[in-house]
Amino acid sequence: MKVFVTGGTGFIGARLVIKLIQQQPDLDEVFVLVRPTSLDKAQQRFQDILSDPQTAEKLTFIEGNLREPLLGVSAPDIERLTGQVTDFFHLGAIYDLKADRESQLAVNVQGTRFATNLAKQIQVKTFHLMSSIAAAGFYPGVFREDMFAEAVNLEHPYFSTKHESERIVREESALPYRIYRPSFVVGDSKTGEMDKIDGPYYLFHVLKSIRNALPPWTPLLGVEGGRFNLVPVDFVVDAVNHLAFVPGQDGQTFHLTDTEHWKFGQLLNLFAKAAHAPQFEMRINARMFEFLPPIIRQGVLGAPGVQEIVNEFVDSLGIPRDFFKFLNWPTKYDNRKAEALLQEAGISIPPLTGYVNQLWDYWERHLDPDLFVEKTLEQRLHNKVVLVTGGSSGIGKATAIRLAKSGATVLICARNPEQLHQAHVEIEATGGKVYSFQADITLEEDRNRLFDMIQTEFSGLDFLINNAGHSIRRSVMNSLDRLHDFERTINLNYLASVAITLKSLPLMERRHEGHVINISSIGVLSNSPRFSAYVASKSALEAFSRCAAAEMADHKIYFTNINMPLVRTPMIAPTALYDQVPTLTPQESAELVVEAILKRPERLTTKLGKFADVVHTLSPSLQRQILNTAFRLFPEQSRKSDEGERPKAPPPTSPAQLLFATLMKGVHW
Repeated sequence: MKVFVTGGTGFIGARLVIKLIQQQPDLDEVFVLVRPTSLDKAQQRFQDILSDPQTAEKLTFIEGNLREPLLGVSAPDIERLTGQVTDFFHLGAIYDLKADRESQLAVNVQGTRFATNLAKQIQVKTFHLMSSIAAAGFYPGVFREDMFAEAVNLEHPYFSTKHESERIVREESALPYRIYRPSFVVGDSKTGEMDKIDGPYYLFHVLKSIRNALPPWTPLLGVEGGRFNLVPVDFVVDAVNHLAFVPGQDGQTFHLTDTEHWKFGQLLNLFAKAAHAPQFEMRINARMFEFLPPIIRQGVLGAPGVQEIVNEFVDSLGIPRDFFKFLNWPTKYDNRKAEALLQEAGISIPPLTGYVNQLWDYWERHLDPDLFVEKTLEQRLHNKVVLVTGGSSGIGKATAIRLAKSGATVLICARNPEQLHQAHVEIEATGGKVYSFQADITLEEDRNRLFDMIQTEFSGLDFLINNAGHSIRRSVMNSLDRLHDFERTINLNYLASVAITLKSLPLMERRHEGHVINISSIGVLSNSPRFSAYVASKSALEAFSRCAAAEMADHKIYFTNINMPLVRTPMIAPTALYDQVPTLTPQESAELVVEAILKRPERLTTKLGKFADVVHTLSPSLQRQILNTAFRLFPEQSRKSDEGERPKAPPPTSPAQLLFATLMKGVHW
């Protein structure tokens, strides 16, 4: 017996190939379709099989591609396979709900057609299709194994392409076939091993965040939905390995599903318990929203600012938008035929409650996205040169330390030589590679000296962090005779930063890539009173960057504006009021810079910053009233006298001030 397998290097496919080789006594050889560019990866995946002479001779790689006619298999290989292969296992497909329709049509539909054509060409006896419960669509009720045409609500491309691939096998191929429909496949029931974040795994990061924020006894309000069906990968492989060779079953479809269907709220609490997170004691049924007429739902989502809020909420959860379409899953799956045949072989599905802890543990140790931040950052910064202006203290120094520790060569510049030297020593002590250069970036001569050194030492630049800045907290009416405040703020925050950027761009072009990151302010979004000079200068820098980003997009030079909230740095030290309000630490602000480097967004800010922007879009007058209240609530800061005396200490913070500052943490008042 010889078999041919597509998708044999995937998570399910590789396990099936190994299972066939190890447990099918009549098996002579397994042919695994592999793209030429993935041959090395395939050999590594089956290293244990290939290292054993008794099993190595049973595994043969056939070069090809799912997107090509006859799967791109060469004529000599087709001749070699013809009349030799008894069973053709087609597992190759896109199993990603986020994939675009064109890709799924090319692989799931056309790829199946190419596979059946190859199977006929080489004269296989039985064609085995790995389908999915998605082929049933959103059928309202119990979907049996002998049902197919009854599928409804197939609008989602994953559902429609899986259904169409079954139709090709059933109606076009004229081949004896067996079809397997697994439900949501999760990790191994014994080890928890999984290869990607999908399905219920999208919820795990949310649960982890809740666990870190709240004690486990906190009762939460959650969502109730439809019923979901999960099966571990080892059960799916065991089932296919058996059902494929049971005599007399050609033309049958098997549901590889659990008899237990979990309501969404129950499933969420089960994973929450494994995560040691609070339970969702009260749950709102998601079906409530279906009673709203579509025109009302669309009207609400179409209101200014609403879609932005929804998008921000979804993005913050790290969950694909399509996931929420499945909350009210209406279908249950009858699996009596498959269950009876599997029971005869002693194969049964383990209860989810018995292996949920293994699933969570494996995710937390191997798949949690937070685990990859440092590795990805190190890859992004390897052999890269980063210039940080204002790098001797505050945000600049914290950022320089963070990036140097992650492998970047960091160049810091600042005006004060003593502070600059101290920062240099601190960064070097962490093991980072750092250069320091004393310069006042508002002076053309200093800028020229700085970039002459960069050209000589590095010949290029990869990242520019425009951090050097100056802030003035003074109301407009107290600035009537102080135009110089606006001039010096614009000179440093805008003109000097633009000048540094203009000198950096040719050096980035030389590298064929670059990234300019501006440390802007949340005040640009919140329109903070008393900061007209500061906010105007940062707004100008943001506008310059947006225009430049459009011009430099095809040069692979990115621009990011970080609307940084209030950070406890020397810049805010003169305002004694800020000693008593919540702020970010410089280290927390450095993590925002890290996020900007990793994600390259046009704008990066906190949730409060985005909320302030939405409020201004929806109702500028409401935002203006809130800001005027804050303006009256927080007093003007007394200044140093000409003799250099310390400013007078402000009166103790009132409960109203503290509440306002806490609710709007990070906003400049």
